[in-house]
Amino acid sequence: MAETKKKICMLGAFSVGKTSLVRRYVSSLFSDRYQTTVGVKVDKKEVAVNGDNVVLLIWDVHGEDDVQSVREAYLRGASGYLLVADGTRRYTLTVARNLQQRVQALLGPVPFVLLANKADVPDQWELRDEELDELGAAGWKVVRTSARTGAGVEAAFALLARGLLGH
Repeated sequence: MAETKKKICMLGAFSVGKTSLVRRYVSSLFSDRYQTTVGVKVDKKEVAVNGDNVVLLIWDVHGEDDVQSVREAYLRGASGYLLVADGTRRYTLTVARNLQQRVQALLGPVPFVLLANKADVPDQWELRDEELDELGAAGWKVVRTSARTGAGVEAAFALLARGLLGH
């Protein structure tokens, strides 16, 4: 069985759940304690995709806001990326859209998936289904996730992994 290594980046605004999603995916853990990512933290997970072994090198990149933007150096060499928006904070989808445009300009049309996170608190959601449906119609792969419960997390990473291998 062939083994392939693929660098992927977790991108989004501050406090959307990027680190929590990575912890849930890599270690099946969740903590309510907020941890600010300074710079980048790298984890890895080996997955099987249609008989191929893929090592995902997951770069959990610091959040983006009006003061700090993602450094291009962190993105170089990435085979794909996960954009994360917080369903309870609508402006984080705008940040994700802007990031997608910048990353596409830098890397070209590499696979990506939008994770609409915090699906476990639907009564607090500000994102509208229509917005997510429009992105899906525009070719974006969109998965509702919850780092807290684990809902959608495996599916989102698996969707990206399949895209990385052209499946």
